[in-house]
Amino acid sequence: MTQGTIRLTVNGRSHDVDADGDTALLYVLRNDLALNGPKYGCGLGECGTCTVLIDGVAARSCAIPISGCIGRAIVTLEGLGTRASPDPVQQAFIDEQAAQCGYCLNGMIMTTKALLNANPHPSETEVLEALRYNLCRCGAHVEIIRAAMRAAGLESHDLAEAKN
Repeated sequence: MTQGTIRLTVNGRSHDVDADGDTALLYVLRNDLALNGPKYGCGLGECGTCTVLIDGVAARSCAIPISGCIGRAIVTLEGLGTRASPDPVQQAFIDEQAAQCGYCLNGMIMTTKALLNANPHPSETEVLEALRYNLCRCGAHVEIIRAAMRAAGLESHDLAEAKN
């Protein structure tokens, strides 16, 4: 594709970006729009740190060209809530202290949000399945699953016991 102006809708606002249509969405979000919630991890769409919502579905922004995002609603971590009024998923992650290094947090939160968009009351097994391709290297797995369950308004018996 050739370079030109492409209009994207990100976090409810229209943005005109001057970029090649084959440019990965992640680069436009971070470099052109200064949205640093999505992180660069693997560049292959395998680790989940770059996850955003596209039309409410979790998508790996490092592997999606911006030409495939025209006319679609893109939401980044910054578009979920604010410091004063976090999204319920963000609040659940805060309440459960579901972070250590925080690098995976964007992907975990955005994937949880997408899961709850599709299934507001998932089982713990469904949460585990949804998050299984988001890599966390520092060991916050129990807290992350607990936060996802809290966001869904559910308590996990096993995770409640693990907390004690």
